[in-house]
Amino acid sequence: MAAPAGQRPGSLLPVPLSPGDTVGLVSPSSATAERITLQVAAETVEALGFKVKAAPHYASRYGHLAGTDAQRAGDLDAMFADDEVRAIVCVRGGSGAARLLPLLDYDAIRANPKALLGYSDTTALLNGILARTGLVTFHGPGASSSWNRFNADQFRRLFLARELMEYRNVVDAGDELVPRRRRTLTIAGGKARGPLVGGNLAVLAGLSGSRYMPAFDGAILFLEDVNEEPYRIDRMLTTLKLSGALDRIAGFIFGECSDCDPGGGYGSLTLDQIFDDHILPLGIPAYRGAMIGHIREQFIVPVGGLVEMDADAGSFRMLEPVFAA
Repeated sequence: MAAPAGQRPGSLLPVPLSPGDTVGLVSPSSATAERITLQVAAETVEALGFKVKAAPHYASRYGHLAGTDAQRAGDLDAMFADDEVRAIVCVRGGSGAARLLPLLDYDAIRANPKALLGYSDTTALLNGILARTGLVTFHGPGASSSWNRFNADQFRRLFLARELMEYRNVVDAGDELVPRRRRTLTIAGGKARGPLVGGNLAVLAGLSGSRYMPAFDGAILFLEDVNEEPYRIDRMLTTLKLSGALDRIAGFIFGECSDCDPGGGYGSLTLDQIFDDHILPLGIPAYRGAMIGHIREQFIVPVGGLVEMDADAGSFRMLEPVFAA
């Protein structure tokens, strides 16, 4: 289901964030194995220049989850409703965020628009909230992820300086004659513009057919994944094709597929072949290799934000602000 009638996806902008503001920490997916990870997550947010407010159940455990569904959904609702909290960062991904989608108070979220940051399993929340409220959310490192110099710089430029970011891979040849890392590869050339939607392929494909799937009409779809053999990537792209999503997009960006080598057996399609089968026939600009995914240095991108992509250059840029004035 799309955002409410008359409200295009991405039309609701979160409140801006300033140094010294309070940032909420939530665990909407898997539990954290070691308490020191939670300590590091809180210290990271403080090192970025903010006060920290941890949700009541962010350190809880229910099986592999960070608390029951009601507890985790209640924590997220409480952070949106809390006037002291100006933005929300997920501690980690894992599994279980989609279980919260029927439980969230979307009217309260719409009335209290705030930046929500995370990736991987958080894809379910980023796109579900966009679909139900039109609120721009953010795909990028969780609080317990690596906050190296690159990621911290991305955050400060986007959240604090509120730049209209251009996302172009940082390529370093090192001691190689020709760069091998962080390369982009054009699948089909050209430029396209539209609202950015997507995230983790497996999680997004799991939303197919639900009212928590965002609108794909004219969108720029970005995807990434980890620990998936190519046949599974093929299956999930087939799901998006059969749902009609791929036929409606204006452009396609694939990030990294980390540890996605074929297993044993009779052989495997390559990722090149899979993109040739699913993306080339669409006749839209497309490229792969963007610094998005389960990688140490990753772009922080606005889900629902209006962007323009250039598949030949292997880059995309924001066209509009993604925070309220």
